[in-house]
Amino acid sequence: MKRILIVDDDVTLRTALTRYLQTRGYVVCEARSGVEGLRQFEQASPDLIVSDVMMPEMDGLEFCRRLRATRAGQLVPFIFLSSRKDVDDRIQGHQIGADDYLAKPFELKELIAKIEAQLERSRRLNSEIIRLMQQQQSTLQPLEPAPVDPTPLVPLPLTPAEERVFWEVIQGYTNKQIGDRLFVSPRTVQTHLSNILGKLELENRSQLIRYAFEQGYRPSAERNGKRD
Repeated sequence: MKRILIVDDDVTLRTALTRYLQTRGYVVCEARSGVEGLRQFEQASPDLIVSDVMMPEMDGLEFCRRLRATRAGQLVPFIFLSSRKDVDDRIQGHQIGADDYLAKPFELKELIAKIEAQLERSRRLNSEIIRLMQQQQSTLQPLEPAPVDPTPLVPLPLTPAEERVFWEVIQGYTNKQIGDRLFVSPRTVQTHLSNILGKLELENRSQLIRYAFEQGYRPSAERNGKRD
């Protein structure tokens, strides 16, 4: 089930959105401000964020800006909800990093359509990354060491726990899926992923997958068996 984070200081709207999305089969988390939204994101990375713009403590623009400045928050689909309808406001939202912008008042059906469109876009992006991985495997020289020498071309400077997360990430799994597969929390997965990116001097998951290709790593049944 996809996890959606709703960030809005209007408790009535937030409650209505939560109930509506839950009836559509989504898992919903709530936050009242950008500060709380960042805290929720760190605890359990969502598949998509819907955020108001005008909020106390930290408004939606700053929330989006700070989220996009983190490795984990760069590719999460982000939709703004706002009573600010001017073209300049919409442009500002997109420039900061939002994927879509919906003016209040709005139809719930339209919001659902935008959510589903962004989730589908994210799914296609992930599928394309996997396709490119498979294409490189079939056209380039073998990307994993020969059976007689299982040592990778470039050893990973990772702990055993980080290495397990590394192999799951390059297969395209989300933090929640990895947590379910490795029996740890999504927050623990995110901590390991941040450590991995830092040690390898990378910025995000896409760069990590590219690194895996270039250094000769690829997921396989044999590799998965060794990790288990």
